[in-house]
Amino acid sequence: MKKKWIALFLSGVLAASLCACGGEQETQTGTAAADEAAWSVYWYLCGSDLETGGGFATGDLAELMEVQLPENVNVVIETGGAKEWQNDVVDSSKLQRWIYNSEGLNLVDEQPSASMGEAETLADFLSFAKENYPAEKTAVVFWNHGGGSVSGASFDELYGYDSLTLDEMYAAFSSVWAPSETAQPLELVGFDTCLMATVDVANAFSDLAHYLVASEETEPANGWYYSRWMGALAEDPSMDGEELGKVICDAYYAGCEEVGTQDNTTLSLTDLTKVGPLLDAYEIFGAEALSAACEDPAFFSQFARAAVQSENYGGNTKEQGYTNMVDLGHMARLSSGMLGSAQEVLDALDDCVLYQVGGQYRTEATGLSCYYSYNGDVDDFNGYAGVGAGTAFKYFYAYELTGELDDSGMEYIADLNLDQLPKVQNLLSVDWDGKALDVNDDGVSYLTLGPEANDILAGIGFSLYYVDEENDLMLLLGTDNDMEADWDNGVFYDNFREVWGSIDGNLAYMELSYESEDYNLYAVPVLINGDPYNLQVVYDFETEGWSILGARQGIDETGMADKELRLLEEGDELTTIWYMASATGDEDFEAYTAETFTVTADTSFDEMELPDGSYSMVYEMRDAMDNYAYSDAVFFDCAGGTITATVY
Repeated sequence: MKKKWIALFLSGVLAASLCACGGEQETQTGTAAADEAAWSVYWYLCGSDLETGGGFATGDLAELMEVQLPENVNVVIETGGAKEWQNDVVDSSKLQRWIYNSEGLNLVDEQPSASMGEAETLADFLSFAKENYPAEKTAVVFWNHGGGSVSGASFDELYGYDSLTLDEMYAAFSSVWAPSETAQPLELVGFDTCLMATVDVANAFSDLAHYLVASEETEPANGWYYSRWMGALAEDPSMDGEELGKVICDAYYAGCEEVGTQDNTTLSLTDLTKVGPLLDAYEIFGAEALSAACEDPAFFSQFARAAVQSENYGGNTKEQGYTNMVDLGHMARLSSGMLGSAQEVLDALDDCVLYQVGGQYRTEATGLSCYYSYNGDVDDFNGYAGVGAGTAFKYFYAYELTGELDDSGMEYIADLNLDQLPKVQNLLSVDWDGKALDVNDDGVSYLTLGPEANDILAGIGFSLYYVDEENDLMLLLGTDNDMEADWDNGVFYDNFREVWGSIDGNLAYMELSYESEDYNLYAVPVLINGDPYNLQVVYDFETEGWSILGARQGIDETGMADKELRLLEEGDELTTIWYMASATGDEDFEAYTAETFTVTADTSFDEMELPDGSYSMVYEMRDAMDNYAYSDAVFFDCAGGTITATVY
């Protein structure tokens, strides 16, 4: 990853450019306030574990310092939020404020340590920067982890990974600048974080800034390319937010290409002055969905199948955790046959998302994501309900997850000329757990549920197990969707080819995380040098080949997404992980380390024939509330390349 900072610090360039905090501080701030610059960038640099463990904030500071700024461009920086800074000048025990301008980098203010995940901390910094370093055009850039609409950004490592939620961000900004829907006070707000290009973020900043630059997907740790985009601004300070936003996007993608992290990246530029029509279209879209569900709750399952097939971000699987963020445009497009208002959403997105870049495995991104309750977690939904844009989808998810609406929700549907809520059917209301499978004359197993499956299921796949009866063990090898589905009749056939994923010939657990017509994405849990990661693996249907995109550590309990996409390096010690339980007992499956081997230049992911032994397959049914039911098993005996399927 990014290591240019090492040479800079070893040569003493950064340290030599710093002034001590004291008398110089007054000179710096006083002079800056006297003359308004063309541009000021206020950089909220919350280092977090990204800095403590990898020095990535230091790396981006070093990138910035490669740029010689003109006299009319200032970068005001607040550092904090990390237990340790990987340089000799930033003090982790304080909040420090720096100015980088034509005179170099200087420390201009210090404050006692405080959580950078608190609105008051952000507001104090913004007020300081505005008062001392005003400009004709102002950008505010957040640097840290991100967690999407619910969890926000700026997770402070020193304070339990406390983060700024959208309402906290809005409170801080609106205490410093007067919001205006027609004359936004800021030129640009940017998130060099994961998952913050959402319709909810756009809504939060629509009366505060003209433009938003952010990523729908998780970002790799190389992040924005500061020397390139700040270099462009230094060369042309007359550019506006739209021009700068496009430069940031292009620079980011170029930086990802340099280090090989571009394949599933996204970054978009949104004109927030045009977000109003999108929010209106989004509300109409949600109201139509809610009406359809109130008339027939089977709509929840049909809409869920569209959401599952839509490009979504941050993982959204049991193995990786859930962000519950999905591309708004892709979901609208896939549901356009059910909801006529979907086209208005697509038109409005096309109008306000001015520019975007993305990798070959993020081709469906339309620039802004929205909330969808993939995991059916009511607590997570309640968090979204407090900060999310619009109203209709909040009632949609409330009805879906709880089967009821509060008084305000009932008033809302009354305005839609609806007066009752039919009972929601799901997997808890049918007896499909342990449903028997059949095997046809061709040795293909199938599950028959009937037409009711179309009204209840959000998706269906299978889990594969290795069975060792002699030692009373079962190993769960993962999940996939290699099936043929007849939704009209509710009959589902396995299309299993008796092969499974492997790394350098070592059978691997893999979990399907996204399926499309062009490619499937999988999460593969492993240990890399003893640390837990999920390999991001793709199967490309066009090339009929597998590839490893990198490794992430998933979503933690705070909702924070891992920003570091770690690429495998020669010499890494890789350990595959399966999940083990008793074959005859009722114990839960527990992680089990399988094979350990060393990564080489030729390490790859591929399919392999199942080794000789006994296996079982269970059909896995899921509804829109993330309830699961599991069929009875079909068993495979593999011996010398011959496979026999049996059901009991």
